[in-house]
Amino acid sequence: MSSLHVKDLCINLDGACVISHLDLQVFAGEFLVLLGPSGCGKSTLLHSIAGLVEVSSGTIDIDGRDMTRVEPSNRGIGMVFQSYALYPTMSVEKNMSFALRVNGTPKADIASRVRRVAEMLHLEPLLHRKPAQLSGGQRQRVAIGRALVRDAGLFLFDEPLSNLDAALRAELRRELKLLHRNLGVTMIYVTHDQVEAMTLAHRIVVMNGGEIQQIGTPGEVYAKPANLFVAGFLGAPAMNFISGELGGNGVFNSASFSLNLADYVLSQIRSESSVTVLGVRPEHVQIGPAGPFSGKVSLVEPMGNHQVVWIDTGSQLLGAMVHDTAVSFVIGDELRYAIDTDRVSLFDHGTGQRI
Repeated sequence: MSSLHVKDLCINLDGACVISHLDLQVFAGEFLVLLGPSGCGKSTLLHSIAGLVEVSSGTIDIDGRDMTRVEPSNRGIGMVFQSYALYPTMSVEKNMSFALRVNGTPKADIASRVRRVAEMLHLEPLLHRKPAQLSGGQRQRVAIGRALVRDAGLFLFDEPLSNLDAALRAELRRELKLLHRNLGVTMIYVTHDQVEAMTLAHRIVVMNGGEIQQIGTPGEVYAKPANLFVAGFLGAPAMNFISGELGGNGVFNSASFSLNLADYVLSQIRSESSVTVLGVRPEHVQIGPAGPFSGKVSLVEPMGNHQVVWIDTGSQLLGAMVHDTAVSFVIGDELRYAIDTDRVSLFDHGTGQRI
């Protein structure tokens, strides 16, 4: 297991700043996920850790050793890319053992490592096949196996499941989590898929614009997003945002409703802007006859094990998640709803930060 410490990292590519003064610490044995939209810098950060992207300034320490200018092959890492990048003329066994053979690893050691990893990844029956004879999921297993045979202390994954269909992604996601639990190694995983991040990570690093927006456990990042970007990026359907004003008495007033938030604990002082944004997730909008607020059904989205009801409040649409799929809603009908005030978030309209 290896630890990682990125200090004041800056990366400029083609004259543009991609990552600016970034600090990140990854603990030994941790499964850390870098999450964010395309172009946010997460893959660039991963590639800099691997030594594939030149660092403009700052340092990258692995196990307390400065690896910033060290060749990739000498960093003690294993890497899995988005593309399988398998040698088409080599068997699965040859693909997995290629780096070991190039490095002069003894044949008996190579055979032992390949056999052990193939067993973990359920590749034993496929060792003599060529990549063309494998499914997409099997090819990705081989790519993962090629990294694991190196017995590295740090493994880097660059969106390894994005080329697979939904069923295969779910299957390999489970296998990766079990693999990490069994091996106990340090893994850093890049994805734009929030489901992968929430299910795999010990901690999530949410990135945007080359900067870290928030670091925390999946539960922390989801329940208490640090700003409007994180709040809107995580969640499906996305968090509802309602603009209004928060009075000194703790009452939030908007064009749609007034909500008593006297028990809400402010995390920081607001800016001079008087506008406050209330964030509430669809699962915390509760539809029922006893609800204090009313609106009309605008749209219903059946999702299999739940349905999303969009409520026209008169000033905006509000998404509500209903887990009882037997309940039917008619477009245009009026309904009552409530909001769980213990689960809301407040954001400063001027800075976008949680308050």
